[in-house]
Amino acid sequence: MSISLQKGQKVSLSKESGGLSSVIAALGWDEAPRKKKLFGPKPEDIDCDAAAFLLVDGHIISKDDVVYFGNLDHKSGCVRHMGDNLTGAGDGDDETIYMDLAALPNEYDKIIVVVSIFQARLREQHFGMIQNAYIRIVDGMTNRELLRYNLTEDYSGSTALVFGEIYRHNNEWKFAAIGQGTTDNSVAEIAKRFA
Repeated sequence: MSISLQKGQKVSLSKESGGLSSVIAALGWDEAPRKKKLFGPKPEDIDCDAAAFLLVDGHIISKDDVVYFGNLDHKSGCVRHMGDNLTGAGDGDDETIYMDLAALPNEYDKIIVVVSIFQARLREQHFGMIQNAYIRIVDGMTNRELLRYNLTEDYSGSTALVFGEIYRHNNEWKFAAIGQGTTDNSVAEIAKRFA
């Protein structure tokens, strides 16, 4: 049975799934209905981009440690972005990131999962225009959902979100639900917070 988390809660992934070796961070969102203008161009689709930051002692050491639509595979082969969804349309997961935790080099102690809106400032878009946003962590071997964190706050004005983090603690892998909105305008801008 999957655990439903609230902001700030933490859970041991290792205890939820004995022998856990890999997980999939699956993220989903929908565009909230917008009022149509009588005149003028049709509003642009909101393009949310998921990314994973691999940290060493709380910091990104190299740009290669940022896995996103522009760098789909981490140099270790342990973290892989499964492709960019440009609209978030349709039911289910919009973007997924595979993580082989068992093979992840020991120097990496944390993986931060973030989502930013592509060209948010230029397109005048923010997370207040998004609904039903969530992250779920799935056992990579059994495909069983271990946990789900639905973002329920109003993130109006935020152009990026730190969804959560997977981290190593006392030889266990844990997940923390963060749900922190930022005004960063790109994956690169959010990454600077962890430099």
